[in-house]
Amino acid sequence: AADVRSIFNKRGGNMGESGCVAYMFDQKGLIVIDREQNDTDEDTMIMMALEGGAEDVIVNDDSYEILTDPQEFERVKGALEHDGYGFSSAAVRWLPQNTIKAEGENAEKLLKMMDAFEDNEDVQDVFANFEIDEDE
Repeated sequence: AADVRSIFNKRGGNMGESGCVAYMFDQKGLIVIDREQNDTDEDTMIMMALEGGAEDVIVNDDSYEILTDPQEFERVKGALEHDGYGFSSAAVRWLPQNTIKAEGENAEKLLKMMDAFEDNEDVQDVFANFEIDEDE
């Protein structure tokens, strides 16, 4: 905890109490399927995922993001694997309910903070609710 507190303090952040922002996130199963590696049209993918028990499918230019209830994650993943789909990633994650846009100096500080967390061997996962434009 001391290392994490130090990372926050050195980069202008504050560390709150354990679980103090949990209400801002939902725990969901997230399965990401690369569209280039899986040649399936959108309608078929959506139908297969929903029939497998998924809650929602987000269609992006380069991927499908399939959201599940955490308890249904393994069942949905197994159904998609059975149908021959490969995944870019598949895990139960904490997803933000809302995001905030970070720009300029704040974006730079956030990126440096995220790099410091990634470099720390004791930190396993980091979940955040900010967005930074590609141009930043």
